[in-house]
Amino acid sequence: MFYEVQVEVLTETDTGRLKKIKEHYLVEAVSCTDAEAKTYGYFESSDFPNDFEVKAVKESKILRVISNG
Repeated sequence: MFYEVQVEVLTETDTGRLKKIKEHYLVEAVSCTDAEAKTYGYFESSDFPNDFEVKAVKESKILRVISNG
């Protein structure tokens, strides 16, 4: 099952100002809680572990992701 996770990330602009932007991620998980935990794990292991906040998690209507890789 896939979940859409909305994350608010604090980023620095070209002029040096801090700006909050919203990003959307598609996460394969067994529940909303699992999707949120996976998202936190992903961001905590990234370059900006303290500059994000999960804002929303909802079940996606996407049934399958098909890859030809």
